[in-house]
Amino acid sequence: MSTAFSASPCPGCISATLASEEVARKLRANLRFSVPGVHCAACIAKIEQGLRTVPGIRDARVNLSLKRLSVEADDGVGEAQIKEHLAGLGFEANPLDQEALGAEADPAGRALLLRLAVAGFAMMNVMLLSVAVWSGAADATRDLFHLISATIAVPVVAFSGQPFFKSAWSALRHRRLNMDVPISLAIVLAVGMSIFEARQSGAHAYFDAALSLTFFLLIGKFLEHKTRGAARSAARELSALEVHRASVMVNGQAESRAVADLAVGDHVLVASGMRVPVDGDLLSPTAQMDRSFLTGESEEVEVRAGAALQAGVVNLGAPLTLRATAVGEDTTLRRVAAMVELAESGRNSYTSLAARAAQIYAPAVHLLALLAFLGWLAASHDVRLALNIAVAVLIITCPCALGLAVPAVSTGAIGRLFSKGLLVRHATALERLAEVDLAVFDKTGTLTRPGFDVAGSGLSAVEQAILLGLAQASDHPVSKAITETLGPQMKPAPLTGIEEIKGAGVQGYFGRDRVQLGRADWLGADFTGTGLRIGDTEARKIETTETLREGARSAVSALQNAGVPVHILTGDRREAAVDIARQLGVLDIQAGVRAEEKLERLKGLEDRGYKVLMVGDGLNDTAALASAHASMAPSSALDASRNAADIVILRQDLANIPLALAVAGSSVKLSRQNFAIAAGYNLIAIPIALAGLATPLLAALAMSASSLTVLANAMRVRLVK
Repeated sequence: MSTAFSASPCPGCISATLASEEVARKLRANLRFSVPGVHCAACIAKIEQGLRTVPGIRDARVNLSLKRLSVEADDGVGEAQIKEHLAGLGFEANPLDQEALGAEADPAGRALLLRLAVAGFAMMNVMLLSVAVWSGAADATRDLFHLISATIAVPVVAFSGQPFFKSAWSALRHRRLNMDVPISLAIVLAVGMSIFEARQSGAHAYFDAALSLTFFLLIGKFLEHKTRGAARSAARELSALEVHRASVMVNGQAESRAVADLAVGDHVLVASGMRVPVDGDLLSPTAQMDRSFLTGESEEVEVRAGAALQAGVVNLGAPLTLRATAVGEDTTLRRVAAMVELAESGRNSYTSLAARAAQIYAPAVHLLALLAFLGWLAASHDVRLALNIAVAVLIITCPCALGLAVPAVSTGAIGRLFSKGLLVRHATALERLAEVDLAVFDKTGTLTRPGFDVAGSGLSAVEQAILLGLAQASDHPVSKAITETLGPQMKPAPLTGIEEIKGAGVQGYFGRDRVQLGRADWLGADFTGTGLRIGDTEARKIETTETLREGARSAVSALQNAGVPVHILTGDRREAAVDIARQLGVLDIQAGVRAEEKLERLKGLEDRGYKVLMVGDGLNDTAALASAHASMAPSSALDASRNAADIVILRQDLANIPLALAVAGSSVKLSRQNFAIAAGYNLIAIPIALAGLATPLLAALAMSASSLTVLANAMRVRLVK
């Protein structure tokens, strides 16, 4: 006879197995990407099935609503490999930082959602008990159901109603009223009345109404929170593009450091396919970069030594080295994110009007509820009835819709424009932009971009190579034009001792000869403009050309067709201005004007009753940008000009300027509609409540419906084309 037995592994074996599984889990990376090109189920299937065929990728999941891709892959599979495969499938992908995404969890939103879920679950259970009471349960059975309802409702209201109670208490402590004061008073009175009825063995209690009121109010609160977060999501996406660790050259060796510990002047290594962690100047001979996050252009851009790189751009070519020029809060990525945050927190005059209206409205609601209580008490001598009607008045006249009227629209409009490459820096810009009836454009650098005429320069191949070597060391518009023209055609001459002379030009040595590129008077030349000097020879004039910036023609045409006249105001020669104006179909031109003259011109137009939109990029445009009714500047503008502008044009083209005016006009129209909806609702609801025709539950449903109507109307701004 044999005895059957089963062997179980020892604790050490179990631990070893678990340890090996943990090691295997750590060797798998969960990579996240933003995939803006995903639009439907077919896109999802194509990406997920395509990636699962790649060796080393275990799983891939696409979230259509967030347009995000999550990839579980072995440790050897990197972001660059996945990006390359996605590009082969026809989808652009941007890696998202895990720490930033983890911080994006939105704890306030999750807390509201939890309170909403608890209130909803309790409301459904208490309603089931209320059905039994309404169906005829009486005496001891009714009292038991009321006791159970109280046991459920009181702690749930205390927990779920905290957002309203805390806000109301904070307002009362500072001796002021806000919209949460009448809300909290209504909830407390509904619960208090119900407890009183239950203790007195009354026929009716309102625990279900108190919970329903809390539940529907939380729906409005949660939707308001999500709506206000519409623009913030853009800032979070930018933050998710940040790099948190970088390789730095220290004594000839690569050393890994936290990006927060980097300093200006550090030599930073950027691997192929990775994002640049800080702003810096390129030290490598050449690099292939993807600047789409900043400019919206997805084309690969080739840059050469000395070019400025911004944090967040992607290295598409071989590993490169750069010298850090801006770190931490000073990087381009952080500054763009900060401007988004500024746009989110800004409050335009319509919002301020709504806030003032709500502050006036709150004491009026309390007075109205008190009068309703006293009037019904005098008429009926029934305290319960009078208190019930007073609670209904408090609930139904809640100014939630009034408070949501403008923020819901402005956040939607800001998000809509950001998706089109227009960064709204001030929330008041939308209201002011909607009033614009005349547009003034600077020419050079705004409507046009400088170009370099190689054929007309008369320079030899060696001279062109010297010119390219000098131009690459300068950020001057003429130098950039030379680099863009000659860079793809030849290699720069090997220059030494290159230095930039502020306000004059750039110089260096070609062999033993000193070479200079800069202002004619600095070179001792008898012409005006920019020149090149090699050794002791006479300076040669550098002839430049001008080409229209992408989208300039369509933007000007669309503005004129919309009834917005276009003027050109430039400090350049009249001949050059007339040529550009002819190409654009602009009749009003002023050339050769200085910064103070531009300012005087704008003031003159405003004195004539015009609301002027100023679009410029130069230092001489800064005062005009700051004083105009509304203003825009391209991302290539000087820092001072960008800071003075209301809206920054992130992309290289101007085609979406008319869209900005259309969205602004729609946002003002929708804000006014929302005010009308809120006012109309109160005109209808208040008499119903005063007449005693609305129970607290019906009042809560009506108030929430008005808030949802305002939110739904506000979302129409995203449909503007």
